[in-house]
Amino acid sequence: MRKYIVAGNWKMNTTVPEGVQLAKEVVEKAKELPANVKLVVAPPFTHLAPVAEVLKGSKVALSAQNCADHVKGAYTGEVAPAMLASLGCEYTILGHSERRQYYGETDEKLVVKTRLALDHGLKVILCVGESLDERKAGKHFQVVTEQTKAVLYTLNPEDLANIVIAYEPVWAIGTGETATAAQAEEIHACIRNVIEEKFGAAAADDMTILYGGSCKPSNAKELFAEKDIDGGLIGGAALKAEDFIAIAASF
Repeated sequence: MRKYIVAGNWKMNTTVPEGVQLAKEVVEKAKELPANVKLVVAPPFTHLAPVAEVLKGSKVALSAQNCADHVKGAYTGEVAPAMLASLGCEYTILGHSERRQYYGETDEKLVVKTRLALDHGLKVILCVGESLDERKAGKHFQVVTEQTKAVLYTLNPEDLANIVIAYEPVWAIGTGETATAAQAEEIHACIRNVIEEKFGAAAADDMTILYGGSCKPSNAKELFAEKDIDGGLIGGAALKAEDFIAIAASF
């Protein structure tokens, strides 16, 4: 069964006390949501332990924003998948466009990270998406197809149950621009077709695919009405509990 998920990526925002307060507000407001919508919050690494305490016993899951491509060792500043799992993380986000753009993350590195995350009990929110130049050049389907295949086609069929795909039109992140519902839907359908080619129709239909480009309360309902859009990876709107819950309530 396909899951509906709304995940909040806090990025490099909030102090620890602010993050704990935000988590408390999300937990309280999440009680109003229907049972078929899952909430996930992804605070900065510094917040994970105290936010995990806040989320205990709630319907909100914890995610990291990234993880290392090694199990352990002399990798100063990195955080291993096992460390995240030990803190109570259920998910980690991998391949976010900001990681790809600013820190040079490649598909090859994401293959390693994804495998390690899965092997250490984490579910992966794998981000794919095209830049403005790539969309203008008409390469958006090609780029998203290649990014999806690069990681997913290295996995076993049983791994897919622990994978969520997040489509990010990079040109719409933090710009206030949003892909139209039709633009988002056609890419989501493309991703589902890529999965079907390798793993079959049932696996493709079960895959949760999120929209991750300036999703907010004012456009969430229209986006989520599309048949291949199963929720959102939310940035700025996730920093206000009321907006975050309003997006989730759009289902």
